[in-house]
Amino acid sequence: LTRVTVRQYTYQVKEGDDSMIRLFKSCRSATDSIPRPLMLRRLLSGGGSTSGSRKILTLETINQNVVKMEYAVRGNILTQANEIKSQMKNEAHEWPFEKLTFANIGNPHAMKQQVVSFPRQVLACCSDPELLKKDIYPKDVQQRAREYLDSIEGKSIGAYTDSLGLSRIRQQVADFISRRDGYEARKEDVILINGASEGILILLTLCINPSPLREVERCGFMIPIPQYPLYTAAIAKLGAKKICYYLDYNNEWQLDIQEMRKTLSTARQECHPRVLVVLNPGNPTGQCLPKENIREIIKFARDENLFLIADEVYQENVYSSKCKFYSFKKVLRSMGSEFDNFEMASFHSTSKGYLGECGLRGGYMEVIGLDSQVKEQLVKYFSSHLCPNVPGQVITGTMVKPPVPGDPSYEQYSREIHSIQESLKRKAKLVSKRLNDIPGMSCNTVQGAMYAYPRITVPEKALHHAKEKDMKLDEFYCMKLLEDTGIVLVPGSGFGTAVTSSFHFRTTILPSEDKLEIMLQKLEDFHNQFCKKYSSETL
Repeated sequence: LTRVTVRQYTYQVKEGDDSMIRLFKSCRSATDSIPRPLMLRRLLSGGGSTSGSRKILTLETINQNVVKMEYAVRGNILTQANEIKSQMKNEAHEWPFEKLTFANIGNPHAMKQQVVSFPRQVLACCSDPELLKKDIYPKDVQQRAREYLDSIEGKSIGAYTDSLGLSRIRQQVADFISRRDGYEARKEDVILINGASEGILILLTLCINPSPLREVERCGFMIPIPQYPLYTAAIAKLGAKKICYYLDYNNEWQLDIQEMRKTLSTARQECHPRVLVVLNPGNPTGQCLPKENIREIIKFARDENLFLIADEVYQENVYSSKCKFYSFKKVLRSMGSEFDNFEMASFHSTSKGYLGECGLRGGYMEVIGLDSQVKEQLVKYFSSHLCPNVPGQVITGTMVKPPVPGDPSYEQYSREIHSIQESLKRKAKLVSKRLNDIPGMSCNTVQGAMYAYPRITVPEKALHHAKEKDMKLDEFYCMKLLEDTGIVLVPGSGFGTAVTSSFHFRTTILPSEDKLEIMLQKLEDFHNQFCKKYSSETL
């Protein structure tokens, strides 16, 4: 036997077995990471062979960045919930509830939110142009559908469009941004996307530098904590470095620029920071950033040479009368000519707001300040995806150009939007109040978005039981809640929040108002019983 060392691991292989040595050296090169002992052990024992019944793709041989990915919104709690859902199809099931309440994800239509008629009617006519001959929809619906169909080759939404999306709808997006901000936007800066998630991942991929020779050269992305798990999942997938800056719970989850500078200074010793991500309104925290805070963030990004990503998909979901949504683009343009070349991308989506059309995967990104050669590469990247889905493009067009006063559809559209808006406002207020009324819970005002993110305190004995089950305390709590009540929440650790005897979870505010009342009462009863059980129990 002879010893072969790869980084900090040492293995024994048969002397002179050059083919096996070459095999695990190629494995090291392919993964560009420290080889895992289990993977090399299988390779050295012949587990990497393609002969016989052995698998080519195993957990150890696939892309390890994918293995590292975590997405808490669809994590262990949801897996168990789906298993329970399957078992409940059997009338003889033993679960102490008859229905699950999925409050884990911002999926409005799954929670029976009202469908807004105008976008669906336009999409129906685009999907089945024969409807235009029957004159069953309002004239403005028919006109909009014809407008979109006329801009597509073959006048069918089954055809590919331009890689960046239909030019007509991109112009409508630019007009929407111009009206919103009071500053001119350009169609050339707008790209239609299959929901914000796809666009964000593509842009983060673009920002990754070539394979670094040293760890300190690895690309770093600054993300807020708590954060939407999309970002940590994308960073893991891309093999980048996450740089966590912490939102201040005691100050309505606002950003502290001085703390961000300290975080960045430390991170520069470990990686090459390149991107700053800001969510406004926040997810899972729901805070709306004041204008002055946005100005500070823009100056910080400029001074520190960071590309800014503004995730603004909840811009219509603002409920507190003390808050107002300000886009980063609007604030940027008010800061003078010295920021004219500032590099930034912002995102909006049809999945949120008052449409809630998650399944249709529509949205847009506006990218400004890019070097012209980089812009060409971004366009090339999108071209490799052929085009965004056309139904999603249609819905995006109706989102940014809704009916206006005088249009035949305006009164119905206005009633529907107002009804959804007022219901969400009432639910945001209700959830904040009820959570704050529960002993051991506290919750900031739900200023915006679709979630509450309360702080929970439980007896320390519960932590002992969580460790026995090899679970974090917040996951243990949420799992017990699921199995006792059927309520599906997301543990705060999935959003990056530290877990001690105090922790967080995220719940949506989306269930109908009557069902939300029932859910909150079940949550209160469970929490009181949970705390009573682990207060009286001796270890």
